Amino acid sequence: MARLFGLIGNRADLGGRVLASEADALRVQSKGAPLGWGIGFYQGGEVLMRRRPIDDHDTVEVAKSSADVRADIVVGHVRNATVGALRTENTHPFRYRQWLYAQTGTVPSFDAIRERLVASVPGFLRSSIRGETDAEILFYVFLSFLHDAGKLNDNVIEPARVRDALRSSVAVVSAMAAEVGGDPAAVNLVVSNGEHVFALHAGAQMGYRLFSGKGDAEALIGDDVTLRRKTPELAQMHFSLVASDFDDDWSMAGSGPAGHSHWKVVPERAIVTLERGQDPHIENL
Repeated sequence: MARLFGLIGNRADLGGRVLASEADALRVQSKGAPLGWGIGFYQGGEVLMRRRPIDDHDTVEVAKSSADVRADIVVGHVRNATVGALRTENTHPFRYRQWLYAQTGTVPSFDAIRERLVASVPGFLRSSIRGETDAEILFYVFLSFLHDAGKLNDNVIEPARVRDALRSSVAVVSAMAAEVGGDPAAVNLVVSNGEHVFALHAGAQMGYRLFSGKGDAEALIGDDVTLRRKTPELAQMHFSLVASDFDDDWSMAGSGPAGHSHWKVVPERAIVTLERGQDPHIENL
């Protein structure tokens, strides 16, 4: 009853249509439990967010809520609250400057290690923590590692540096949990700085799919004559969508979710790097 996704492409005018085309993959049934959702995106040099801490619908349709978004990077999340109340401050994605972050899965033994995790974050970052969730604190642990590497304020950062910070963050959480008898961190997360999208897979099933070339562009545009006139270079279109925490009927066994062969499986314990115009780069966690 959760969902996590990240999208990057080279056509801001088609981002909403890409998400709408995968509405089935992004749809979440509430199954009687209140859900919240949020999306973050980059538009005109600004970082924007839409967050709804409580959605009373039986089905949460994130794709429909994103249909009018004109952006080439989107980070989205449907929240089944496990830590923290259903309020805006606890609703993903979280933001710090140009960074957006969303997570599924709960930090192990969080109550026992929360104070130590918070204490590991430099004071100037710690003061920006607004909510109660383990996810937000893990986000700030990640930012702390970027700060330690001297990269927190960089507008352009090498993807390898981000991957190193993600690995270190999960390793610290797992080590602290182990000291109190907890399990390793079993989380998925998506983070972006507006230049790349990174997805870490250490939890529930994750997959990705590509939209590339004229055929996919034609399918997205459909009968919209006005949009077709504005988008002559259809062959250059390229989007990558990564998503996780699929429902049981979206089993990732085989080449992708059942009946959805365009999707590909992300290997267990991996980091996926998404870049405009490029196929995903996957490394072991």
